[in-house]
Amino acid sequence: MIYLDYQATTPVAPEVAAAMRPWTEEKFANPHSPSTWGREAAAAIEVARGQVQAAIGLGGGKFAFTSGATEAINWALKGTLERSNRARLVTIATEHAAVLDSVEWLEAQGVEVVRLPVYGDGLVDLDGAAAAIDEGTALVAAMLVNNEIGVIQPIAELARLAHAKGALMMCDAVQGFGRMALPDGPDLIAVSGHKIHGPKGVGGLWMRDGCEPAPLLHGGGQEQGLRSGTLSTALCVGLGEAARLAVERREADTEHVAKLHELALATLGEGWMINGSTDQRYRGNLNLRRFGLDGARLISDLRNIAFSLGSACASGSGRPSHVLRALALSDREARSSIRLGFGRYTGEDELVLACRRIADAARAQHRLP
Repeated sequence: MIYLDYQATTPVAPEVAAAMRPWTEEKFANPHSPSTWGREAAAAIEVARGQVQAAIGLGGGKFAFTSGATEAINWALKGTLERSNRARLVTIATEHAAVLDSVEWLEAQGVEVVRLPVYGDGLVDLDGAAAAIDEGTALVAAMLVNNEIGVIQPIAELARLAHAKGALMMCDAVQGFGRMALPDGPDLIAVSGHKIHGPKGVGGLWMRDGCEPAPLLHGGGQEQGLRSGTLSTALCVGLGEAARLAVERREADTEHVAKLHELALATLGEGWMINGSTDQRYRGNLNLRRFGLDGARLISDLRNIAFSLGSACASGSGRPSHVLRALALSDREARSSIRLGFGRYTGEDELVLACRRIADAARAQHRLP
């Protein structure tokens, strides 16, 4: 199997697995217990918290562990609107389902929601954003790196527009955290462990001081009085170690991914078009289309290569990607698109082999009656 689905999830780093192991075996105590073992587990979580905050790199604020980015995003959106005396939320049409489904729920509760369109390159219209964000806006929500097409949105500029009107700004940084420096400006930042070679089932929400949303989960207030539930020491330690490694290896990972990006394009050859901006993008996400291609059939034909049609959260729906539709692509063009994701542990030789097989299988589709 050649794995090219890094936007769906990443391989767990060996260092992360090793760091987690003691906390899943002999050091199993509840970190909220006053026992010696419990205090040791709690101390390990605080070390991990510091590692994540250092990787976020914005200084100050507080970080709360969650079960993943979906929980963090739901908390940020719903909790902020609950605490605000405003009832307007501005987001982008190409956001992840965790945002779009949450704002749809908020809309049903009476919140006014504005979904900003994007240009053909996937980037938001800042003039349109400026017109939409007004004194009644409570929150602006935007993704740093799009999970389907890899484009990088102007988060700092959107944050400035939000703050100028007294609104807060929430950034879904899942696909950018650990891979690039996070822009200053957001008041709330959601991150995930399994997108940076950490474990699944853990993520978190960074909150600028004074911008904490109302709790989403109630019970014991174990996490700084803001989030209830017993923390998994192993998962928190895993996220912390993954964040530490990401900072340590960021430059090397960036260079490696850029090289793989060019290698993939050269190997695939002519006839492929990149979906989204070719400049403002994370190079480890290559979303491509080819005229007449049946992307789903391609995946079926190449079962020994893991790649996708887009978001794993929307797989199997049978509907064209909402992100590609927002780029004004037709249903046919959307269905002729595939996403290749690669990163730290992708080898050059295996990428070349996979791209050759993908190119051959794509050409074969045209030869079939």
